Amino acid sequence: MCGCDDDCCGCISYRTRENIKYGCICFGVVAAIVLFAVLLAAYAFLRHITIIVEDASLTRFALLTSPTTALAYNLSLTLSVRNPNWAMTMKNTEPFEAAYKFDGQQFDRVQLADKGFKHPPGKTILYRLATSSDSNYVSLGNAGVAEYKKENQTGVFELQVALTRKVSYTARYTKCKIEATCPLKLRIEQPGATTVVFEKVKCKLAKAEKNC
Repeated sequence: MCGCDDDCCGCISYRTRENIKYGCICFGVVAAIVLFAVLLAAYAFLRHITIIVEDASLTRFALLTSPTTALAYNLSLTLSVRNPNWAMTMKNTEPFEAAYKFDGQQFDRVQLADKGFKHPPGKTILYRLATSSDSNYVSLGNAGVAEYKKENQTGVFELQVALTRKVSYTARYTKCKIEATCPLKLRIEQPGATTVVFEKVKCKLAKAEKNC
């Protein structure tokens, strides 16, 4: 009888066994490298969200000067927020809020999502807001009142939506503050008048903090 080291045998030779062993080692090394690269791409590199004002309408924007300066308004917004990270969920560590401003002065603030709300990876979420007030205090000053009168003559008002939220990401320790501004030019929509098609506005993100 011949031994397994002989080429004449039907059993696996020593050389073949060594080749298989080294092949398995190489396969394991390559698999580990690929897995590391996938995890690195998934969790090490953070992609910033995109925020777009998909639609907006203003049906009232009146300045009241007595007894104090205030604004009466009806404003509707549709915001789309996309999480482009394909593996990381965003979780609010503070509420997601929007502040409405005219001439740099805030006249209202609304909440879009609660603390703890989760935004899945790779998903786009629509936020539809419809807010109004008969008298919201605003500190415009003489310059702000003059700006209102100027824009009121044209019927087009320049507003700003300032968005703020603080989030954490899956498998990342750092909590990131997200700030964005969305400049809007809105014409007062009169009942029965032809609706003007709104041009989408991409909101500008503030510079991110380190590791965010």
